[in-house]
Amino acid sequence: MYHYDFHDARGHQDRRVARRVARGEPVADPTPDQVWVEQSPEEMAAETLAGFPVRFAWALDDLRALFTGRPAIAEGWGLRPELVAPLLDSLRRMVVLVPTDDFRHHQLRTLPRARALNALVTDPARAQANRIARDRLIAEDAARNARRLGIRIIEVDGTLDASAVATEVAEHFAPYLGA
Repeated sequence: MYHYDFHDARGHQDRRVARRVARGEPVADPTPDQVWVEQSPEEMAAETLAGFPVRFAWALDDLRALFTGRPAIAEGWGLRPELVAPLLDSLRRMVVLVPTDDFRHHQLRTLPRARALNALVTDPARAQANRIARDRLIAEDAARNARRLGIRIIEVDGTLDASAVATEVAEHFAPYLGA
């Protein structure tokens, strides 16, 4: 199992810094205010979407280093339909999970990690609102691209618990896992 978010947040930082140096950009990460407060959600989403192809190449490097006699499962928000689809022998080898707005609101009410941004910013309410709006735009983009490409979408709306969603995903991939 490859967890994109884990590797992107931890294992790719050196590549981000090297890329900035090669492009003549400041080496330091932007400040939390620059990321979460000073940009609109649309600007944040556009920047994130523009960065996915570069970060996807790094994830592919990670995946090439894995050795397994069985299919590997990779998950994470940077594994975008438009980037993954050209590499698949069948579009059934991918599924896109997208949260509904109701489920997002449920998470915000019930999960402490969703309720607050984990960064020191000058305007926490604006930063959180920007993050939520950015995430919605990015999820909408993933769903739009999955539909365009004919990749299955599973909307996570909270009617199924995590185990039931995992079962639905496993059933989708069962033909490829020898089940």
